[in-house]
Amino acid sequence: MHYHRLGKLPPKRHIQFRKPDGSLYQEEVFSTEGFSDIYSILYHINPPTRIVQVGEPVSVAPKVKYDKQLKPRRMRTFKATPADDYLKSRRPLLVNTDCQISVAAPRSSMDDYFFKNADADEMIFVHQGKGVLTSMYGLLPFGKGDYLIIPRGTPYQLSFEDSDNRLLIVESHGPIRTPRRYRNEFGQLLEHSPFYERDIRKPMELETHDEQGKFRVYIKKQDMLYPYDYLDHPFDVVGWDGYLYPYAFSIYDFEPLTGRIHQPPPVHQTFQAPGFVVCSFVPRLYDYHPLAIPAPYNHSNIDSDEVLYYVEGEFMSRNDVEAGMITLHPAGIPHGPHPGAMERSVGQKETRELAVMVDTFKPLQLTEDAIGMEDEDYYLSWLE
Repeated sequence: MHYHRLGKLPPKRHIQFRKPDGSLYQEEVFSTEGFSDIYSILYHINPPTRIVQVGEPVSVAPKVKYDKQLKPRRMRTFKATPADDYLKSRRPLLVNTDCQISVAAPRSSMDDYFFKNADADEMIFVHQGKGVLTSMYGLLPFGKGDYLIIPRGTPYQLSFEDSDNRLLIVESHGPIRTPRRYRNEFGQLLEHSPFYERDIRKPMELETHDEQGKFRVYIKKQDMLYPYDYLDHPFDVVGWDGYLYPYAFSIYDFEPLTGRIHQPPPVHQTFQAPGFVVCSFVPRLYDYHPLAIPAPYNHSNIDSDEVLYYVEGEFMSRNDVEAGMITLHPAGIPHGPHPGAMERSVGQKETRELAVMVDTFKPLQLTEDAIGMEDEDYYLSWLE
């Protein structure tokens, strides 16, 4: 990310910054990798450390059904029953030691609590819904098609405009960043990048709450959910600056790279993290060589599990696709277009597909929730 600031700040870091009554604002350094990587500095009205009560934690560990598997899978995630509560609606489907892929269908906003993931950065893809992500960094409106990137350790609330919400959530045990090959040595996105800094939406309005009471924060750590009560409102920040903060990027602002012949998946890459990458498949012109076959060629996943989340539109390579489907093509066996897809794609000029792909470099384990949504005969779908 790049530098951003909001609110009131002293002229230098780590110096006296006083309130109108003469007392000190409380400085907090929000840092990554010790103090060796990006960070932000926030100024609180009250100390962010005043814990009133700690409740008993509950396990939110995914219930793994298959820890080893080598079979193409397809899940219809819209089978997930909506739940009023945001945290209770999260359904982990695929996990490994680098990431966890979940879906959620929350009906209600987080009005009476805050959530902080101390285990992982979060990428929330908004398939359906509209609202505001609120954090100590300010307000960040979101809508359909938005990726929300939330650094680990950030207390936040999600407020939804209505009850019809569908989310894809990827938790990463390493930082989620833009692809390195699209950035120069100063972190600026390069000219050949499929998106630009203007496309990235940052918190633009700081709401400062100088309130005391009992503020419930659920903290996820090591697959346990800890209920913490704080004396002070978490969003009592009067100003902050730095490089670490939540932001939004719309899949509709991803500008596809095309060519005369079929382009490989890395041209669609949107984010990277240790152990996986995220790609965005968006409406685009097809390959324009006179003998081009726009449908993807058969390929062997030798070193990655491929997860594709279907959002909307027609998919040239797949038959029988609906919104909210997830396919898993594991490393070790080839996969490719469904029967008829290659011939069907010849002569086509464009695709209207919209999908999110997550490629992991360690095998993914399937949870009980995933099995409950699975089409068991998907592996037979390449037969004529």
